[in-house]
Amino acid sequence: MSALTAVHTIADLRSLVARWRKAGERVALVPTMGALHEGHISLTQIAREKGAKTLVSIFVNPTQFAPHEDFGKYPRTFEADCARLRTAQVDAVFAPLPEDIYPEGFCTTISLAGPATAGLEDKFRPTHFAGVATIVAKLLLQATPDLAIFGQKDFQQLAVIRQMALDLDLHIEIIGAPTIRAEDGLALSSRNAYLSQEERAIAPLLHANMQAAAKAIVAGGAIETTLDQARTAITQAGFAIDYLELRDARSLAKIEKLSDRPLRLLAAARLGKTRLIDNIAVNG
Repeated sequence: MSALTAVHTIADLRSLVARWRKAGERVALVPTMGALHEGHISLTQIAREKGAKTLVSIFVNPTQFAPHEDFGKYPRTFEADCARLRTAQVDAVFAPLPEDIYPEGFCTTISLAGPATAGLEDKFRPTHFAGVATIVAKLLLQATPDLAIFGQKDFQQLAVIRQMALDLDLHIEIIGAPTIRAEDGLALSSRNAYLSQEERAIAPLLHANMQAAAKAIVAGGAIETTLDQARTAITQAGFAIDYLELRDARSLAKIEKLSDRPLRLLAAARLGKTRLIDNIAVNG
């Protein structure tokens, strides 16, 4: 098990990165909110494969939660997270305090358009991406990594971050890593811990119905008819659907017919008190 350096202030983070730079190292950042699972660990493995010093941030960011959401009960498992990171041979963890990230008088956010206003997550969580973009921008500026790695499970978030890094000339490579799934197809998520035993048995049906819809669309099925059939099947399985949409994988623009452009099927649905999101590539 490797040593894990823990830093808690921005000054100590910058000092650590400066030492790595002086030694000629590249730096990879994996931003997280903790409650780490194998999906997060897969992101650190990508960093190591690229030969970079691996830095994981753990910060439950209050600005990306709406007042009615689960900020207060979001799992906080720092010691267990650090144990996982040591086993994964991560080099350092950055775990700042909220008052260091958002000091008294903090009043700056990032204004977003493009993929942040695609009518998907933003329709149901209108303040979410401003909070995400602000914290990610701060982490990128604080750590100045060569690359930052995000999971594709939060596909719209990944698109927002890529566009932000491009628009703000951050010159940081943004890598989207494949979604890690349980054997039954459920995308791994820290919020899966909220599912009851019965709900956990139902949860994989979201992905299964998405796969069936994608296959039908590629085979020539009418897009909206196929999506409506999938929405009905998902609802009958016990979910309350927020959205199930086929979009351009780059812009997240709406799709009316198949083309040679990469496409993505994206979904969000509630099962009991737990909100699940997922997405898959559609190859036309």
